[in-house]
Amino acid sequence: MSTHKAVVTVAVRAPLGLIDVPTVAPTGREVQVHVEWTASTPLDLHQNDGGLLVTHPQVLGDGIAGTITAAGADAKNLAVGDKVFGFAFRENKQKAYQDFATVPETTLGKIPAGFSMQEATTLPNNTVTIFHAVTKDLGLPLEWPRPSSASPHAETPILIWGGASSCGQYALQILSHWGYKNLLTTASKKHHDYLKSIGARHTFDYHDADVASQILKAAPHVPYVLDCIASQQGSLARIAEFAQAGTVVAALLPVIIRDATDDVAPEYSMDTQGVVKWADGVEARGVRTHFYEDDAFFKEHLQSTVVPELLATGVVKPNKQRIVEGATLLERAQEAMNLLRRKEASAERLVWRVSDLKL
Repeated sequence: MSTHKAVVTVAVRAPLGLIDVPTVAPTGREVQVHVEWTASTPLDLHQNDGGLLVTHPQVLGDGIAGTITAAGADAKNLAVGDKVFGFAFRENKQKAYQDFATVPETTLGKIPAGFSMQEATTLPNNTVTIFHAVTKDLGLPLEWPRPSSASPHAETPILIWGGASSCGQYALQILSHWGYKNLLTTASKKHHDYLKSIGARHTFDYHDADVASQILKAAPHVPYVLDCIASQQGSLARIAEFAQAGTVVAALLPVIIRDATDDVAPEYSMDTQGVVKWADGVEARGVRTHFYEDDAFFKEHLQSTVVPELLATGVVKPNKQRIVEGATLLERAQEAMNLLRRKEASAERLVWRVSDLKL
């Protein structure tokens, strides 16, 4: 079997490694992708520095943009030469930090005309996260195609904590498109104008000591909260200041008890209900995006049809990109990891070229 290069975790908090892995031929509805671009995510840091759900060596990355180089016999939507983007994660052969990934075709969509791979790779993992979190954890509908009638929750207050994050930006755009109009969000003040332009009705600076009272003044009861930060003290404890009986809080796991730094190891929890003191009747749920395929429609159509259509029609705009440079695949991956650890990207995605192969 032929092999190719892949970036892997070596040990907790160790520098990343580069190894040879098998180049797996696609079967059934699988396709093989020459991985040309990816966007790093906090999960990469959680896995490398915290060992979260990892058996070393673990190939990293779940956001893929590239070109189809082979297709299984039963593939029906994609063909060799298609430019694609998507979110895949289940096995090492599907991961993004390698020359070639072999993935189910349902985890990919064709990149619409007029968009670069660098732009497209900012979408898949976080748009999927929003659809899963909103429908599964908050219990709000996002029917496809979008209903022409007004949403029964059009004026229901929904708070996005961390609106300038990648997930926060996509949450505002997606919810706004589906007719949810009373969207509140927190972010640094410098991002407020942009967040209002993509759907936020009310914006709040999470640095303000009285942010909870500001939120309650705008909406005396907030029944739905999507926490895109999931920090014990940085977000959940602040949300607990205003959450009341009947509030559902969906936090993107893991909950960060202590952030990773160059000198300090991170600490995580998967217990959203127990990490802070909630008022009686508040339900705090942990969002686990990797289970989105439990929804049969999402499994077949979310990445292949819905996300490409939303991008093509301008419903969602790619996140701003910060291109991470480096002479090799390993150098670029390590630099992106370092930038994640140091929190040196704000309201932008760390995007970098993966394969050095010229096909």
